[in-house]
Amino acid sequence: MNLSQLIDSLKADDYFCDNLTAWRTFPERPARFADFPESVHPELVAGFRKRGISRLYSHQQEAFSAIDAGKNVCVVTPTASGKTLCYNLPVLNRLMSEPESRALYLFPTKALSQDQVTELTETIDSLDVKIGAYTFDGDTPASARKAVRNAGHVIVTNPDMLHAGILPHHTIWVRLFENLKYVVIDEIHHYRGVFGSHLTNVLRRLKRLCAFYGAQPQFICCSATIANPQELAERLIEAPVELIDDNGAPAGEKHFLFYNPPVVNRELGIRASSVKRAGRLASSLLFKKVQSIVFARSRLRVEILTTYLKDAVERRGGDASKVRGYRGGYLPTERREIEQGLRNGEVMAVVSTNALELGIDIGSLDVCIMCGYAGGISRTWQQAGRAGRRSATALIILVASSAPLDQYIINHPDYFFDQRPESATIDANNLFVLSSHLKCAAFELPFTEGDSFGLDPSSTAELLDFLAQHRVLRKTRNRWHWSAESYPASEISLRTAAPGNVVILDTTDEGRVIGEVDYFNAPVEVYEHAIYLHETRQYTIERLDLEDRKAYARPVEVDYYTDAEQKVDLRVIERFEERALQGAEACRGELSVTWLPTIFRKIKFGTHENVGWGEIHLPEQTMHTTGFWIDFPENIGDRLKLGQEALGEALHSLANALRQVAPVCILCDPQDMLATARLRAPESQQPSVFLYERYPGGVGYSEKLLHHHETLLEAAITLLDDCGCKEGCPSCVGPSLEAGLYGKSGALALARFCLSGEVPGSAEV
Repeated sequence: MNLSQLIDSLKADDYFCDNLTAWRTFPERPARFADFPESVHPELVAGFRKRGISRLYSHQQEAFSAIDAGKNVCVVTPTASGKTLCYNLPVLNRLMSEPESRALYLFPTKALSQDQVTELTETIDSLDVKIGAYTFDGDTPASARKAVRNAGHVIVTNPDMLHAGILPHHTIWVRLFENLKYVVIDEIHHYRGVFGSHLTNVLRRLKRLCAFYGAQPQFICCSATIANPQELAERLIEAPVELIDDNGAPAGEKHFLFYNPPVVNRELGIRASSVKRAGRLASSLLFKKVQSIVFARSRLRVEILTTYLKDAVERRGGDASKVRGYRGGYLPTERREIEQGLRNGEVMAVVSTNALELGIDIGSLDVCIMCGYAGGISRTWQQAGRAGRRSATALIILVASSAPLDQYIINHPDYFFDQRPESATIDANNLFVLSSHLKCAAFELPFTEGDSFGLDPSSTAELLDFLAQHRVLRKTRNRWHWSAESYPASEISLRTAAPGNVVILDTTDEGRVIGEVDYFNAPVEVYEHAIYLHETRQYTIERLDLEDRKAYARPVEVDYYTDAEQKVDLRVIERFEERALQGAEACRGELSVTWLPTIFRKIKFGTHENVGWGEIHLPEQTMHTTGFWIDFPENIGDRLKLGQEALGEALHSLANALRQVAPVCILCDPQDMLATARLRAPESQQPSVFLYERYPGGVGYSEKLLHHHETLLEAAITLLDDCGCKEGCPSCVGPSLEAGLYGKSGALALARFCLSGEVPGSAEV
């Protein structure tokens, strides 16, 4: 069955269409072309023509002209619009006329790096010149590294390798630093939050070394659609950037469907499982020979969906190997094998986290199914872009879960389709992040009085003096030198709040590494007796050693998976900023958060019923972060006629609703912000609701929430108001155990009181 027939059959399916809240069709768009500029080397033009590229898209020509004029640029066009040529063309053109020049390409993942080297090498092969383009990452053999340093005109790597493998060893990379003309940073929308804050500091170190060696490279940035690409690019490279965002590439027809599973329990507001519905849709496509990608929001959901799909295929006598999972934590060889299988058609369905959201070459897929909202408008469009590609028709289906954020989006399709994408947020001067990279920079080159690093010279000197007092640096006259024995870059992870990962070892196979999980998530993913899923293979965790960063597992076969719960305690350390609301006070400040995993539930495959539980015995962990919170008057319970228990339910419900709509207001993953509430606290007798960042020191989300507090509260009111349940359900206030009987009405009363200062009559209980 071809895709047009599939779309027609869905339109004729009344049961399917009854559950749709939107079916938007985006028409095909023709290409707009431009000729190669005169300054492009004739041999390069001939080489591209051999590859079937006789003209440029208009945005490619515009980008080349800006780069040729010496400007930093940021190219913002959709997936599969030819962004790669926007940087390959000027880089190769420079190398044709100045063979000693060098370029550095940065991609967020190894897979993207390898894709780009393959494409670049194919282009170079069509030219009669010697240009070396090489990947330099953790998989590069030690025997090849010297050749890459000496012969590489284009070094393709990722921020992690630049941070830990190139900058600290700059003395053996002299040829690169002396001749560096271009730094390409692709997928910059990926560099938000903690990762983006780290990258800005890595680039500060890079520019510092370039200046030492007498180079001043241009920056070429590329991004998917976000609200503030120019601002983000300028904050990442800390220099002016010209925006190129008029897309000249063609686009095929797109059908974008919003599917809300039917309600199965109206009293509790519970809908049919989004995981099962997405699995059913994906399995029906498999037997129609339609290649698809299914996005799930968590590693656990990826494994559950992959299990369901493989079982469905086997039950009908099909080949289960045509279904693969794909996520972080898989070994590199597994991921490359899956990518190759998608390109050559051996894999017909892949279930992925956002790991395949980026532009890794997986060929042209027909259908994209999203099991749950991706957490942001720009991320949803990025995932949708994996289907269709250029001139082919694409079908995208968003299957909503019962989560409040999903229900808000699925029931407000106009908001999604009409709203501009979100802004990306970074805070490069987060004290934890900045001081970490200041150590790395001092290791690379001594600091001299008057130097600045992100801050003004006097503030930089204060931080350097602090490090000298703690014997990390040594100050002699007017210079600070590295004095510690440790190697600072190896202790800093760019992607997580905590350094390093926990590796998972199979105890029955000589300790073979079967996967990994970041340190922050290990206590709630690989605790003792947890079921760890890896491409449908099941393991039980026998022991978690956080100190040694190892989890020991053995294979099992069970009919359930596990899900952990944790207890959170929170304390306000300092208030940075306050805003008076009509009936309450919005605040931003520093918090101390202590969390302790307590129990885990055993959830049966298929029915998703609870079939048991167990205790988790791990030490509590504490971090200092920043948060946004709302303080209510001490007598708010009396004023709204809410008893003590009902007020607690209302506060927890409001905190959960605010957390669910926060990603609608700011570009963050739902997991980036956590929420809690409290009736009273030792330092304050005021009832409060909190949204706090899950990264030490925070990365700017709480400041953004404070500035958008009215929009945040209005979105929470809309979510609660529009939900069809009577007393609150998982689609608006979250788990019914916390929300209780009065969670929904109480949360609405609290939110409206914040904005108006008036007591709603409907809050009485």
